[in-house]
Amino acid sequence: MNRYETVFILTPVLSDEQMKEAVAKFKDVLTQNGATIVNEEEWGLRKLAYPIQKKSTGFYCLLEFEGEPTLVKKLDIAFRRDERVIRFLTFRLDKYAAEYAEKRRNLRANKASEKPAEAPAEATAEKEA
Repeated sequence: MNRYETVFILTPVLSDEQMKEAVAKFKDVLTQNGATIVNEEEWGLRKLAYPIQKKSTGFYCLLEFEGEPTLVKKLDIAFRRDERVIRFLTFRLDKYAAEYAEKRRNLRANKASEKPAEAPAEATAEKEA
């Protein structure tokens, strides 16, 4: 099994619920074809580098998964059939990229766990000043 990472951009006219439904659809395509999802990140609404289909923003999503090489073609077909997807890119991670992705996930998790603890300390420091 290879490890893959796919980033796709959804049209900005979707509601939050519709965006999550689209991401769930692609996760289902992966899991139904025997893939295991390693990581999922929703980067949110971001500005595009250049207009695509007369749109200047889009919802960015990243899925990291392990699966067979034939799975990528099925995922590409699902992306192409869905009109909510503006762009997508799927690539295989080599061992160095997989290590980097794991370090990035761990760093992100550490930052998320530290922020709630720091927030009350900063609030009390501001009140004392």
